[in-house]
This record gives sequence, structure tokens and C-alpha cells, in this order.
Amino acid sequence: MKFALFAILASTAYAGRPSLSIQVRDGNFNGLDGLDPSLTWSSATTSGDYDLEVGVDVAARPTADLASLPRSAWGKASRSFGAWGVSARADVQRNDLNSADIEVNANNENDDVSLKMFANAGSSGSSINSIQATKGFTSGDARVTVSPTIDMGTKDVNVDIGYDAGKTNVEVNASKDEQSIKVSQQIDDDNRVAPSIALRSGKMAVEWERNLGDDNSLTTTLRPNESVDMEWKDSAWTANINMPIDGNSISGANVSVKREVNF
Repeated sequence: MKFALFAILASTAYAGRPSLSIQVRDGNFNGLDGLDPSLTWSSATTSGDYDLEVGVDVAARPTADLASLPRSAWGKASRSFGAWGVSARADVQRNDLNSADIEVNANNENDDVSLKMFANAGSSGSSINSIQATKGFTSGDARVTVSPTIDMGTKDVNVDIGYDAGKTNVEVNASKDEQSIKVSQQIDDDNRVAPSIALRSGKMAVEWERNLGDDNSLTTTLRPNESVDMEWKDSAWTANINMPIDGNSISGANVSVKREVNF
């Protein structure tokens, strides 16, 4: 059994204060050397019509190589243009400082339309990876969304259709290689069931969420011949268990535990 222990995830409601997370390095615990703590920090400000945010993820371990501590950094700028809210975010990883992952979002709440673009920019040039558009509208008491996405490299188009009627939700995904459908039904105040099937491959899954009360819930997902996944949320604690299925037996388990601590 492999344990990835997220012992502390510290977060705060005050802007500019850092958060600390500690996990087991590579899934193995061997004294303090097995811990892999990291420190994340973000801050926000305004400049004219723009809302600006920056953040960094730094390894929190003693070392003489200070250049190895930063893991990633990001920056985001947002502003409104009439009815449109537009934002652009850039993420840079320590192992590739010559390029940045770019995400641009544009949202018009009045017309229930949003656009999203993923790109990459760097010293070797820039490229657009994918573009997604989402249109929402009301049908009776339900909200319907249609989201086509085009991969700019392959020119393949993927379409997601969502139907939200409160206690009943339907998700349909269609691509060149596969089509799938997922139906989520809130049975009562404490139970929700969501079966799904991939039409071409025939793969199926069943998700069951049980409300245990007092901000406590258990979600179990069964994928026949693949795995059983469980997520247990108990207030500030979250535990995830993945149990691969080999034939008719469960072959081991992978466990992760996370706790949020508010300062």
C-alpha cells in the first residue's frame, strides 16, 4: 500500500499570507527526509482598470541551492470591456523558464457566452493549443450548455453538452474517438447516484455520493475491471483511496490524506 500523506494544507482568508503543504516525497516516508513541504503565496492588487494577481510555489526545505527552491510562478490580469470580463494568466515552471502556459478567458454573463483559449509562449515562439466556446440557455426549468472545443494542432473538435435541472444533471461528451454520457440524479437529501457509459468502448462507471451529516460525505466510484475510488470529506479533512481491480480482486490501494488549516 502506497501512502501519499498531505499532512498539512494551510490556507488563509487574508491576502498576501502564505499557505504551507506537507506531503510524503514520491509516496515513501523515511523520517523527515521523506517529507516534501512546499510554500505557496499569492497577492492581488489593482492598477487602473486592471485587477492583478501573482503567485509562487516554493519548496520549503533547507538547502544551499536557493535556485532550486522555486517550483512555479504565475501572474494574472483581469478587466472588463463593456459586458465582457476578460482575464489572461501565465504559468511558468522551474524546469522550463523559457516558456509559459497561457490561458485567456472572456465571459459575457448577459448573453451567457464564454470563450477560453489555451496557448504556449516562449523564446522559441508561440502557439495556440485549443479554443473553447460555451453558450448557455434556459429550457423550461433547466439550464443547457453547449461547449465545442477545437484542438488547433489536430483540428479535432470535441463537444460537451450539459443539462442541469436541479436534481437531475446530464453530461454528454462527443469526440472523434469516443462518445460518453453521464446522468446524475439526486435521489434524496443524502444520496446522489451518477452512472456513466462510453458508447464506443463500452466502459461504464457508477458514482455514489452519500451525505453523512455534519459536513461529512463519502463518494464512491466503481469502474468495472479498472478501479474503485473513494473520497471521504470530513470538515477540514479529505481522504482519497484508489483501489485498482485485477480481474475479480483488488490489487493493493493508494491512499492520500489532506487537511486544511485556517490561520
